[in-house]
Amino acid sequence: MSLLTVGTVAFDDIQTPFGHAERVVGGAATYIALAASYFTRPVQLVSVIGDDFPEETLAQLRARGVDLEGLQVKEGEESFFWAGRYSENMNHRDTLETRLNVLADFDPVLPESFRRPDYVMLGNLTPAVQMRVLDQLEKKPRLVAMDTMNFWMDTAMDELREVIARVDVLTINDEEARQLSGEHSLVKAARKIHEMGPDQIVIKKGEHGALLFQRHDDALHGSHIFFAPALPLADVFDPTGAGDTFAGGFMGYLASTGDLSFENLKRAVIYGSAMASFCVEKFSIDRLLELTPEEIRERVQRFVQLVNFDARLEG
Repeated sequence: MSLLTVGTVAFDDIQTPFGHAERVVGGAATYIALAASYFTRPVQLVSVIGDDFPEETLAQLRARGVDLEGLQVKEGEESFFWAGRYSENMNHRDTLETRLNVLADFDPVLPESFRRPDYVMLGNLTPAVQMRVLDQLEKKPRLVAMDTMNFWMDTAMDELREVIARVDVLTINDEEARQLSGEHSLVKAARKIHEMGPDQIVIKKGEHGALLFQRHDDALHGSHIFFAPALPLADVFDPTGAGDTFAGGFMGYLASTGDLSFENLKRAVIYGSAMASFCVEKFSIDRLLELTPEEIRERVQRFVQLVNFDARLEG
């Protein structure tokens, strides 16, 4: 089934304890589309780049089944650029530079063939741009998910809440969930965010895994809850894009199965986590360009083994 994604296609400059990757390919939509392409096609990408973006990368995206008809190319302009540096333990990063460039006046225009997608993943962009995409859809998708960040909570909360009210799934990290809800407890935070609209909430906790909450008025605290651990890895080179890769794997798997039950949402969280675990193994999108179906199956099996146990309750 078709998956539409909107987000950045960009250049990154990344410093981690393992090295410095200068002017490498990044962007939320890039990671989302590549991860999703291992599960479903077409993946319809909406974004904007300058004419400085490498044709080789565009060819790689097309080879993975990513439809680039919705990718605007602005002649004589530069693509979005972000530079950041990670701490020694990789749990914190500082933004060193941001150049909006073509993103400053981005107006997403959906081609006619993009206006009836089965699934939608709104990458982290201004709420106004996310709303503009939703307004162009000609039918209600089976599932709409969105990502956002604390910057939009600080600067555009009213517009952000309007978009949140129109989506089925919100993916944010634990700090953002607390800020959005005003609650420290993530269980209470999820309850408050459910009231804003989304039936499903995925709270990403980095190296500590991810929590899935599904609205259920008769369940304890108003949600079904599932926790997926992060896979312990010997080497983590670059966390950039891991959250977007998770979202792409999560939505791609759901689109491939067409099953929106809570049990399948749990499986989608595991598949998203597995894809994110690949992303961090190399800088930029390099690892996502070389995966095989067998590697993905083996990685998912490692997650199964990580949490599988025989509960023998006495008495």
